[in-house]
Amino acid sequence: GLSYVSAQLASARARSSVGSSRRTSQPGSGESDMRRWMRLVLLCLLSGFCSLLYAVSQLSGSLEEREGGGETPRATATLVPGHGARKGVGGVGLGERHAPGRYSINIQPPEKMHLAVVACGERLEETVTMLKSAIIFSVKFLHFHIFAEDQLHKNFKDILDNWPFPEKFKYTLYPITFPSENAVEWKKLFKPCASQRLFLPLILKEVDSLLYVDTDILFLRPVDDIWAFLRKFNSSQIAAVAPEHEEPRIGWYNRFARHPYYGKTGINSGVMLMNMTRMRRKYFKNDMTTAQLQWGELLMPLLKKYKLNITWGDQDLLNIMFFYNPESVFIFPCQWNYRPDHCIYGSNCREAEEEGISILHGNRGVYHDDKQPVFRAIYEALRNHSFGDDLVHSLMHPLERELQKTAHTYCGRMHQVFTKQLTKSITNHYATRSKGR
Repeated sequence: GLSYVSAQLASARARSSVGSSRRTSQPGSGESDMRRWMRLVLLCLLSGFCSLLYAVSQLSGSLEEREGGGETPRATATLVPGHGARKGVGGVGLGERHAPGRYSINIQPPEKMHLAVVACGERLEETVTMLKSAIIFSVKFLHFHIFAEDQLHKNFKDILDNWPFPEKFKYTLYPITFPSENAVEWKKLFKPCASQRLFLPLILKEVDSLLYVDTDILFLRPVDDIWAFLRKFNSSQIAAVAPEHEEPRIGWYNRFARHPYYGKTGINSGVMLMNMTRMRRKYFKNDMTTAQLQWGELLMPLLKKYKLNITWGDQDLLNIMFFYNPESVFIFPCQWNYRPDHCIYGSNCREAEEEGISILHGNRGVYHDDKQPVFRAIYEALRNHSFGDDLVHSLMHPLERELQKTAHTYCGRMHQVFTKQLTKSITNHYATRSKGR
């Protein structure tokens, strides 16, 4: 269109020049030429404008086809068949629904939080309850990375595919896999499959940051709040964890460990927030060679050297690793990994007393026996809660009635600590929903 306009203008100027040479012999011809020239200019402009409209309509149509595809993809789970094998794996995860729209190309995707868990044996119910607690209060989109034995995959899929709120989460199922040359040794370390977590940075290569949790974790506030600790890392820190003990007099590592451990009382790895990009890049100091080794190079030599001296498997290996690299650790308060040891002999988590418990860790099977009924009461309340039910009447009120029955235990006598943050989370949950209406 523009080249055509230029040619027509040049032709018009040429005719105008000829016309001007004839003005002396043809009276009135100048005014006639001027009118013809103006009509020609208007015609050229109109032609160019029509060409521009046609080009815009074609571009808009192609964008609609590219974005919408004519059909909204069906929401399904992603199943990864092998150890980190992602090539050729299709499927749009739960929550990744795209509505065709001309202007959606300008919308940035929301920030996504990644949460990983390893489930083997009789851990299906625990894991599902943990995932439910993560969804209830969280704001940002969640991507669950579930590593489970093959026989559990169908159970997870049947349950999670029927959960509401597809706009809040998606999940990917992975098999339990270890390096082939030492698979049996890794699988038997501590509890079945527990050491799988050590290989997450090597398997989830496309994930930058990740929150790993044990199956016996319950979130009493949004996952967003612990995820925010990533922004507090300094340039050398790669992982955030809580101490194994607050009180050295009842600590395990400082009294019984036969290997190096982090800090005064060691770390507990049941809740571990990781910048995995940094983990993959870092070279770690160690006591096996003068050369610094990367994450994948360090794991097997550590196991070979210390396997006769470790008790808690992968957690012990992490303690050894961070003993030699203490600058890599960010320590968050005990309220983010609250365990029976924090109350069984009397309260020794000051942050939980002040602010309430943020993440409950029911280790030693306390969700399933009567040794610590306050832990069991919270687990059963969240397990029995159904999405969509009122959180005050169907969760909080029944829980408070059960907690009144636990006053015969040290932990039960301070049950307000267990509900303080949960009450805040429920209040904030409904306040946020009211603002969104």
